[in-house]
Amino acid sequence: MALQLPDFPWDSLAPFAARAREHPDGIVDLSVGSPVDATPDVVREALVAATDAHAYPQTMGTPALREAIVRWFLRRRGVTLAGPDAVLPTIGSKELVALLPLLLGLGRDDVIVHPRTAYPTYAVGAALIGARAVAEDDPARWPEGTKLVWLNSPGNPDGAVLGVEQLRSAVRRARELGAVIVDDECYAELGWEPEGWARDDSEVPERVPSILAPEVCGDDHAGVLAVYSLSKQSNLAGYRAAFAAGDPALIGALLEARKHAGLIPPAPVQAAMVAALDDEAHVAEQRKRYRARRDALRTALEGAGFRIDRSEAGLYLWASRDEPCWATVERLAAHGILVAPGSFYEGESSTHVRFALTASDERIAAAVARLAAF
Repeated sequence: MALQLPDFPWDSLAPFAARAREHPDGIVDLSVGSPVDATPDVVREALVAATDAHAYPQTMGTPALREAIVRWFLRRRGVTLAGPDAVLPTIGSKELVALLPLLLGLGRDDVIVHPRTAYPTYAVGAALIGARAVAEDDPARWPEGTKLVWLNSPGNPDGAVLGVEQLRSAVRRARELGAVIVDDECYAELGWEPEGWARDDSEVPERVPSILAPEVCGDDHAGVLAVYSLSKQSNLAGYRAAFAAGDPALIGALLEARKHAGLIPPAPVQAAMVAALDDEAHVAEQRKRYRARRDALRTALEGAGFRIDRSEAGLYLWASRDEPCWATVERLAAHGILVAPGSFYEGESSTHVRFALTASDERIAAAVARLAAF
């Protein structure tokens, strides 16, 4: 029997992409958050040096990679992990989001909670095993029977950041329910507001809070995981380089399941991840690029009559003209700009669209010029 999955939402955007391509100066595609900037040299060099990868790689990750992840969490996220057994590399973060309910042994009678405005793969993970997905941000409203809670801070698509007290409340409620709680933190190095979240230097900024931070759950990570990806901060979306960290018991259970399934990041990618995690200069440089693009695009959008909601962090601006989102998509496509409709993330009644910052400086400048005539 075929799985009953929702239609892949991006297919519905194809006619608007075709319309945007008709613009005399070409399309400005701000719909997908796929990096366009160069792979850092330090990563390229590490990848080349690791190309003699004739043996099967380790599912758990090389000792060098696991130690690099532990160092990075302490240095950049203010989190002391239990050790190398508390981390696990993954083949990008999307496969983990989709497969985590299955790998944890959840089933048809279980409830999986995710944010109301959310990346659709959280609900897809529930659909893959026939579990019930519940979109709810208020921990007090999470139902009995909840076995897995997804948080996403900073959020995709809306860039919302959960504060320490919000994270603490969520962990407390998940533990009351006996649920695993996971925070998808992939945009944490791209915090914009308040300014202290992401200074444009390589020093440790005032951090976007992590669910694993001591101020959230003390030194007890039982039942708690964080997911992270290098796609955003290091332009490694094509490498599929990500990892999970937190409760060693949960990490161990996931490791055993992933060994059987053959879910193993390639050995050269593991070496490249070590280089990326240990080098902060390229992250600071990329953050500067995104800040400049964000500032230019935000000013142009507000000048064109858009309201920017939330968007405190991440690679997107969550914008609205208080009209149906598809009407905004159509208007923008007529000016050669393609964006993602909010209905992909918060249902058909959405009045928001998502603008990605992942376009070249030249294409962002083109979007700014077109918005002046919007």
